[in-house]
Amino acid sequence: MIAAKEPTAPGMAARTAAILFLFVVAFTAALAIVYVATKPGIDAAAAEEKMRAINEVLPKDLYDNDLLADTLKIPATPELGLDDESTIYRARLGGEPSALVLETVAPDGYAGKIRMLVAVRANGELAGVRVTQHKETPGLGDYIEPKKDKNKERPWITQFNGLSLDKVPASGWKVKKDGGRFDFVAGATVTPRAMVKAVHKTLQYAVANRDRLFATK
Repeated sequence: MIAAKEPTAPGMAARTAAILFLFVVAFTAALAIVYVATKPGIDAAAAEEKMRAINEVLPKDLYDNDLLADTLKIPATPELGLDDESTIYRARLGGEPSALVLETVAPDGYAGKIRMLVAVRANGELAGVRVTQHKETPGLGDYIEPKKDKNKERPWITQFNGLSLDKVPASGWKVKKDGGRFDFVAGATVTPRAMVKAVHKTLQYAVANRDRLFATK
């Protein structure tokens, strides 16, 4: 009886490579199937989360269009503290411009960047401001988030609501400690200083570019 020949080293290497290749193909196909199956749900959850954040700064009675479809991509914009591309959401009511929702950054917070959403009505008034991301000191910096602010009747961040460049002169866009009109928490002035300055710059940008931002496709 003739014994079967043992596969040579090159033959074993080729067979191993073929098995690994088939495994990679199968694994990649499985990932693709899972991605296709779960993507609609992931996209829907992301859209829901985005709308939740937008509705915190923009009253629902200010728009009747699809905000997630009526958007404008803008490049890095120093006036908004942005180092990369961002999205502007354009609210319309009855087909007419109603408000802009802008992503903005206060780069000089106590613990780094403070990211915000700022809604500006078409008439130049602030509709709302909310922090979307920050690293401020727990406890001291909690008041910039309505849910954590101890003042439930009038959270600190709501003092921006209804303000405009006409109502508040340039000298007023500071905390009271610096001669402005905005409240602050003792021992934590860096955070509100940074936010007031960023909101002021965002409002100036929105008002100055209003027509262009609503018209650009």
